[in-house]
Amino acid sequence: MINRSEAFNLLNEYTKNPNLIKHALAIEAAMNFYADLFNEDKDEWGIVGLLHDFDYEKYPQAPDHPVKGSEILKEKGYPESTINAIIGHADYTGVPRDTKMAKTLFAVDELCGFIIAVTLVRPNKKLDEVGVRSVKKKLKNIAFAKQVSRDDITKGAEEIGLPLDEHIQNCLNALNKVADDLGL
Repeated sequence: MINRSEAFNLLNEYTKNPNLIKHALAIEAAMNFYADLFNEDKDEWGIVGLLHDFDYEKYPQAPDHPVKGSEILKEKGYPESTINAIIGHADYTGVPRDTKMAKTLFAVDELCGFIIAVTLVRPNKKLDEVGVRSVKKKLKNIAFAKQVSRDDITKGAEEIGLPLDEHIQNCLNALNKVADDLGL
């Protein structure tokens, strides 16, 4: 198994945009939270979160992302479970999300990005001032963060078997643990 330090170095080799790095850190935090909740391998789950978009800056178009990245991970000896979870977070790849880890990555990716967008429009830009209610209110506003798929957020909560409110709160809890790293 590749360790977090090696994964973080790989992320930084391919990703220069600080916002994409913050996104990776956010998804890592959410995956770590859920690994604890589901009693799963926190190291692998965190690495999956950290690397899920590592190739995006270099290969932003579908299907290159995340397929090109998965080829790089395979060459570097990452486990199939990691690679499959990363490929599966993009519906268009056709790779089924048949593990709890893959389903969770899909569930947290769009939602965490959306929560950060909600935070950034708050007057103080502080994550600890964002609650489930404010996230749900913004979800109803289709003009807000319109690139975020509301269907994917709902589908993600369903895939991991949690009510949407609970899933939002879990992601808020996870992101609050790394709020300083995210600048929020």
